[in-house]
Amino acid sequence: MNKDGKARTPVLSDKATTSFQEAMDEVTPLSPHGRFLHPVQRLPPLPLSLFRDEREVILESLHDPIRWDEETENGDDPAYVRPGITRQVLRRLRRGEWQSQAELDLHGLTKLEAKHELAEFLHECRRRGVRCVRIVHGKGLRSPNREPVLKLHVRHWLTLRDEVLAYVQARAVDGGGGALVVLLKGR
Repeated sequence: MNKDGKARTPVLSDKATTSFQEAMDEVTPLSPHGRFLHPVQRLPPLPLSLFRDEREVILESLHDPIRWDEETENGDDPAYVRPGITRQVLRRLRRGEWQSQAELDLHGLTKLEAKHELAEFLHECRRRGVRCVRIVHGKGLRSPNREPVLKLHVRHWLTLRDEVLAYVQARAVDGGGGALVVLLKGR
């Protein structure tokens, strides 16, 4: 040590320096800061949208299960009538005796977006005094496995709404299996 408290550098002979350099030929020097930097390992990307979708499905299944009442027909021509409403209302809806006053098209929406749009649409129809509407949920022809994504959910959501009195599958000219004609309460 010097008087200043600093370490002295030893003076090496040429022979010692040469042998030291030969011994250190295959050694890679540390980074300037004296730490070893481990190579960065890239982790595979996390499919966050998949996780979000799975979580949404689980939560929806817990809080919004699809239940069918005895008033709901599961045949080729699905229909629903609220208890206390005569089945003649279904016949009149099927025949097209009620004129559709508004329409909602849910094509291309996710379940969450469709549920939100449906709620807003029904609220606005109720506010404006609209009694009969057509809701297009699609047949699922462009969906994975060619299965409808929104069909069962829209029907279920409609059965949960107080303003919905009845619904039937739309006539072929109005969309057939890809749409519903819905009768709403008056003001």
